[in-house]
Amino acid sequence: MRDFIQILKRFIPPYKARLTKNILYNILHAIFGSMSFVILIPVLGILFKTESDVKELPEFALNMSTLKNILYYYVTLGRDTIGPVTTLLVAGGFFALAALFKTGFSYMASYEIIFIRNGVVRDIRRMIYRKILSLPLPFFSEERKGDIISRMTGDVQEVENSIMNSLEMFFQNPILILIYLSTMIFMSWQLTLFVLVLLPVMGLLIGKVGKSLKKRSKEGQDKMGEILSNIEETLSGLRIIKAFNAEKKVDRSFSNLNEDYRRIMNKLMRRRSLAHPMSEFLGTIVVVIVVWFGGYLILRDSPIMEAQDFIAYIALFYSIINPAKQFSTALYSIQKGAAAMDRIDQILNAESTILEPEQPKPLNGFNKEIEYRNVSFAYRPDRTVLKDVNVKIGKGQTVALVGQSGSGKSTFVDLLPRFYDVIKGEILIDGINIKDVSLHGLRELMGNVNQDPILFNDTIFNNIAFGVESATREEVERAARIANAHEFIMQTEKGYDTCIGDRGGKLSGGQRQRLSIARAVLKNPPIMILDEATSALDTESEKLVQEALDNLMKNRTSIVVAHRLSTIRNADMICVFHEGKIVERGRHEELLALDGIYTKLYNMQNF
Repeated sequence: MRDFIQILKRFIPPYKARLTKNILYNILHAIFGSMSFVILIPVLGILFKTESDVKELPEFALNMSTLKNILYYYVTLGRDTIGPVTTLLVAGGFFALAALFKTGFSYMASYEIIFIRNGVVRDIRRMIYRKILSLPLPFFSEERKGDIISRMTGDVQEVENSIMNSLEMFFQNPILILIYLSTMIFMSWQLTLFVLVLLPVMGLLIGKVGKSLKKRSKEGQDKMGEILSNIEETLSGLRIIKAFNAEKKVDRSFSNLNEDYRRIMNKLMRRRSLAHPMSEFLGTIVVVIVVWFGGYLILRDSPIMEAQDFIAYIALFYSIINPAKQFSTALYSIQKGAAAMDRIDQILNAESTILEPEQPKPLNGFNKEIEYRNVSFAYRPDRTVLKDVNVKIGKGQTVALVGQSGSGKSTFVDLLPRFYDVIKGEILIDGINIKDVSLHGLRELMGNVNQDPILFNDTIFNNIAFGVESATREEVERAARIANAHEFIMQTEKGYDTCIGDRGGKLSGGQRQRLSIARAVLKNPPIMILDEATSALDTESEKLVQEALDNLMKNRTSIVVAHRLSTIRNADMICVFHEGKIVERGRHEELLALDGIYTKLYNMQNF
């Protein structure tokens, strides 16, 4: 219950107005519900002659005896003037009218809760998505994509199905129980006191069964995250799975995960299914005990209430049983939803290691140089990737980074847009530490073209215009021409309006890369980062892409992670990385003259 209240405190405040109306409608629903039962008392008493006639209207007073006599007076008057049958019909009309108001206010209460429920679920999804966008890349290297998707879909759905479904019961049933109990106290405080002793006992017994639900639910949701991760990896790696005849291997892995999930859910559902029969049985036991005790109070020599009062009392009490059972069932659901919320909070409460400065310094374009000053970086404390790197890159220069795999080239360029933060030293743009400027302002200066082009399941136009909201058709087409992409785009089914499929799967590697270059051209940043943009291409595609890259790098500062050394012969400076350090630097001819690591790499590629 504490978890549920905490969730309400977090997500309900924007919907206070609707919640207030919901509570008001629930109160009116309960009042008219209790009135419909109270109307029965004088009708039964007078019509069946168990009570004396009341010929004079008594003075109003707020007690059970006076209120009964007022009702007896009008029933007596009706019986004597229009007859008992017609009086019974009129009383039935009042009963039906009370029922109409009761159900009407119940609907209005449910109407308000719908907006609250769906609004909260929307807010949670939006919060998760925004948090995912704000978290740095290191977070996602530690988390499985499938598990993150599971939390955003399955766990949010579980919160909706369990906690949000319980909202109506949480705000309606306690009000019903409170008003019905108040009416029962008004009718007989002795019998109601007895009831109040029984109900908590029933609640405690039910609560004991639900304690382990939260733990089991979390286990099930964790396992579902593993299943989704497995599916995501399978879909991404189908080509390799088939190439290595590994279908049986991955099938076994999935089957084991699926079987574990089945076992966990069996245990969970067995406990959850126990809620209804247990509450049903305990409710019946309580009704039997109340009927027995009430019968004893009526049948003794000095009865505390009349038979017709007891009938109405039992009707009221029975109306409490169902809300009480629903409330207990809701407590079970809340436990399951709380476990899902815990998993969601692991994302929402994740700390970002890439922090925005409180008072960012203005960065008015790029005018002078980029400087790496004594920069060191490590993904793990036990392995340093970059060690005391010092580089100055002037405006308009093309700087190429070469070296063996794992020597630190990609890490070097990832530090510049602050995908990661340096652990020692600093990176300066025009003399300003990049940690002192806003992330948006910093990244606005840069364009990226990576080895594996990232494209979206959208049209060619929208992929090129990605991140440039005001882009026109003419601007997109101009960027495509510069990137040598216009011709193949026009050969597609719908030209620039052609949908390219998931990750651009309908295009070749060279075509995807040229769209990625066109996107960078359209952004037109002063600093361009090219991370092995041609390494995965065939000779023909590489030639087209390299021409596009040459067009892209004109009149701008470029940092190029090079796979083929032939593509960077004209670079203003080539930095040779080895084990996290820059061991050689200079132009192509200067490095060849050194006859060092660069020369060895060059000779290997030209063998």
